[in-house]
Amino acid sequence: MISNKLNEDCKFKNLNYQEHTLNNYEFISCEFDACDFTKCNLSNTEFIDCNFSNCNLTMTIFKNTAINNVGFKDCKLLGVDFSVSNSALFSVAFTACNLDYASFAKKKLRGTIFKDTSLKQSDFESADLTQAVFESCDLQDTVFRNSILEKVDFRTANNICIDPEINRMKQAQFSAEGAITLLSKYNLKIQF
Repeated sequence: MISNKLNEDCKFKNLNYQEHTLNNYEFISCEFDACDFTKCNLSNTEFIDCNFSNCNLTMTIFKNTAINNVGFKDCKLLGVDFSVSNSALFSVAFTACNLDYASFAKKKLRGTIFKDTSLKQSDFESADLTQAVFESCDLQDTVFRNSILEKVDFRTANNICIDPEINRMKQAQFSAEGAITLLSKYNLKIQF
C-alpha cells in the first residue's frame, strides 16, 4: 500500500492500483516490481530516479507528471500518452517493453534508449529524438512526422517507415535494409 505522499528509497511489489487515483505524490529513488497501474491516474505526481520492472501501466494517465531518470524494464505501457507529462522533467529508458499505441508527441527524447521494445503504432510527431537509440525495436506503423531524428540509431530496428522529406534526419543510422524503406513512398523496384 502507498500511504505517504512523499516516498523515498522505497520498494513496492505486487501493488494493484488498477483504475485508482494517486495525484500529487512524490517518488524518489523508488523501485516498483510486478505492480499493476492499469488505467491509474498518476497526474501531478513526481517520479525521480525510479525503476519499474514487470509492471503493467496500460492506459495510465501521466498528466503534468514529472518522469525524470526513470527506467522501465519488461513493462506493458499500451496506449500511454506521455505527451501530456511534464516536459521540463522528462527522461526515460525502456528495455523489453510493450509501448504499442503510446504517444511521445512533441517530447524531448534526446539520447533516449529504446531496447528490445515494441512501439507499434506509436506517435513521435514533432518529437526531438536526437541521438536516440532504437535497438531491436519493432516500429510497425509508428508515426514520425516533423520529428528531429538527427544521429538516431535505427540500425537494428524493424518495420521502419519514415518519410525523409518531413523529418530532420541528418546523420541518422540505418541498416541497408532499413535505408531502403526510406524510399517506400516512391513505389520503386530495387533489386540486389
